[in-house]
Amino acid sequence: MPEALIRPELVQLGAAPADKTAAIRQAGQLLVAAGCIAPAYVQSLLAREQTANTYLGSGVAIPHGQIADRHLIERTGIAVLQVPGGVEWNAGQRATLIFAIAAQSDEHLALLRRLTRLLQDEATLQKLACTADAGDILRALELPAAPAAAADAAAQAPAADYAQGFDWRMPYPNGLHARPAQQWVETARRFAASVRVRNGQEAGDAKNLMALLQLGIAHGQTLHVSAQGDDAAAALAALQGVMNRLTAAEEAEAEKARQAKAQAASRSAWQPAGQPPSLQGISASPGLAIGTLRVRRAANIAVPDRPAPLAEGADALDEALAATRAELLQLAQDTAARIGKAEGGIFRAQAELLGDTGLIAQACQRMAQGHGAAWSWHEAVQAAAGQLASVGSPLLAARAADLRDAGLRVLRKLAPELDVPGGQEQGGENLVIAAADLTPSDTAALDLRQVAGLCTAQGGPSSHTAIIARTLGLPAVVAAGGALLDVPDGQTVVLDGDGARLYWGLDEADLQSARQWRDAQQARAREIARLALQPAATQDGVRVEVAANVNRPEQVPAALAAGAEGVGLMRTEFLYLERDSAPGEDEQCETYCGMVRELAGRPLIIRTLDIGGDKQVPYLNLPHEENPFLGIRGSRLMLRRPDLLEPQLRAIYRAAKTGPLSIMFPMITSLAELRELRAECERIRQQLNAPAVPIGIMVEVPAAAVMAGQLALHADFFSIGTNDLTQYVLAIDRQHPELAREADTLHPAVLRMIQRTVQGAQAATQAGRPCWVGVCGGLAGDPLGAAILTGLGVRELSMSQRDIAPVKAALRACDSALLAELAQLALDSADADSVRALAARLQAPRQVKR
Repeated sequence: MPEALIRPELVQLGAAPADKTAAIRQAGQLLVAAGCIAPAYVQSLLAREQTANTYLGSGVAIPHGQIADRHLIERTGIAVLQVPGGVEWNAGQRATLIFAIAAQSDEHLALLRRLTRLLQDEATLQKLACTADAGDILRALELPAAPAAAADAAAQAPAADYAQGFDWRMPYPNGLHARPAQQWVETARRFAASVRVRNGQEAGDAKNLMALLQLGIAHGQTLHVSAQGDDAAAALAALQGVMNRLTAAEEAEAEKARQAKAQAASRSAWQPAGQPPSLQGISASPGLAIGTLRVRRAANIAVPDRPAPLAEGADALDEALAATRAELLQLAQDTAARIGKAEGGIFRAQAELLGDTGLIAQACQRMAQGHGAAWSWHEAVQAAAGQLASVGSPLLAARAADLRDAGLRVLRKLAPELDVPGGQEQGGENLVIAAADLTPSDTAALDLRQVAGLCTAQGGPSSHTAIIARTLGLPAVVAAGGALLDVPDGQTVVLDGDGARLYWGLDEADLQSARQWRDAQQARAREIARLALQPAATQDGVRVEVAANVNRPEQVPAALAAGAEGVGLMRTEFLYLERDSAPGEDEQCETYCGMVRELAGRPLIIRTLDIGGDKQVPYLNLPHEENPFLGIRGSRLMLRRPDLLEPQLRAIYRAAKTGPLSIMFPMITSLAELRELRAECERIRQQLNAPAVPIGIMVEVPAAAVMAGQLALHADFFSIGTNDLTQYVLAIDRQHPELAREADTLHPAVLRMIQRTVQGAQAATQAGRPCWVGVCGGLAGDPLGAAILTGLGVRELSMSQRDIAPVKAALRACDSALLAELAQLALDSADADSVRALAARLQAPRQVKR
């Protein structure tokens, strides 16, 4: 281990704490004394125990604090408390080695992987639990544990790569999790070649889902993918193509979650008049539910060990696995049809987890030692899930829950006589389900005629259960703490998904208030949907065009039905990402013409290819860049690759003969770039004798915002990409696992750049060169953001179709003078939180005062 993480003074031998709480406090004090944490972080270590079991097994526990308290960590450190006599951690669990972790980022993951290996070496753990030499513990953590010195040396060395390979930087905001990993595996299995993925010194078989997940691949890490065999080159090309194609979908999913979180922060919560008892959690899905509490207490599954001949047990396990995979694939298909394709993919990934050879081998090893099939399977699943959870990633901890969920399905078939959790609620309606946690299967199987809301003691807002709850429209709160299970069952409760709080013991006045609040919110939602096709005009008649961001022509009808008045952003990169070669001019033209036909005269803005840097496409052979967001991307790439620019412009101008459209160039930083691109457009237009079309640019970098006055003299419109503009203004990678939450598009500095862009366009318009300003970034789809943008002078907003109706409703409720005042308040605010606090004024716009 690096010296900065664990040192002799962080190891305490021969401790004898009275109980688990005392043990955690002693370990925490070691971190305090070493300057790793503020004293208050010790309480965070204790609080984590209320929502998570930090016992790994074999006498090892890893207490660690809550993510929200990470600001109390001065520097990453790990303290070791040795308790030779052991201390009870949970019922039936006794810890002798306690590793208290305070981690600012992911430096501690190497230690967790080594601990996972140590769990398989009982002899070494027993020695460490009673050693009188702290150096023994330090040395055990410095080198991977293995049964022989030769194995130690091999484990210490980097995993060997195959002869052919490529380096790849992980661009997925959430790192590698089950759904994209499953597609990697499916691709690798199409080839006979052996394929390996290496992350640092750890490597995994690309055809084995568990092996990939256990690498703990985080955003920004550089991997080496290698292969050997007759079709190695083809396997690598196909795998790289899939890895890259998934980037856009993963970024979109992360951006959707970020927007949902930001919008949740802007919503007001119901407030009871009295002071009923309540629990605070984390919002997973908005809405207010009023119903009868149904507490699901975790079943203590005692799987009997009924030995049987190995062949008989193996056959039983094989049959159970095959039946469960078929069941999960059917559930994936049904869920995709009923809820959505992404949600169906959750169960397809679970089916893949059951095909893990290591997991099956572990079960078979136990059966070979004389144990029964059901017992062996259950033990193997619990051990594998514990390894996933030990990697230290909240996302992989959620995948451990997926593995346990799938494992229980198999167990039900191996031991149908057991009372294995799962299934529908028995009787009742308007139920609010409370549980330590819920599996994706539990959530997807809920009968919406019975269930009104969900509340869990554990879990997180990015878990598969939370994703399904949001899709189903069920109010949900997660991470409410262990005290949730002590709330009396059967009473009437109020679950506030916006305020992330569960209330009980309410009097009739508070219940009536909650019902009125819920009914008003539901009525407002119905009214918003009913008026979605009405224009977005303020009360004094200022009109704002509201358009949709789409990728393909077939998406247009749904966008128009949702209230879109056109397409403000057609992302043409999807034509390039989902294939193995670049689309030709004719194919592009057909797609653009299809978009024009679907819109039937409504506005269409086609953005030219926005790729490069972090969005790699193998067949384009783009160079690897150390700083991809500052590299050759967007228009910078197109100006260097006429083989890409000319066919696309020809296709667009051919489509312009069939109906109205505009061209928009991304990543413009200078007037010279815009002039060169306009000249190329004019050359091609004349060649094709095509009509002139408006030509605009995306304002995504501070340089463009600052130069807006000059650029507006050569552009017909600006469309501000607030996502990229935010990361460049704030110097924060919006995909960074720790900093992304600080990349808030409502930061006053970002709003001032937008103001400057609008002022530049207005100056050009007054000088006789009209230039209008729109926004196609995530801020446009936030009702508060849309109100502020309108107040700043933006007159076109383009967004995801689900955001159209709420944004229109928010603008129709205000007049332009009030929106201008709101915008000025936002510009004068100190930070993004202060701007978000203005949401209350938006909900009662007449109160906006300075």
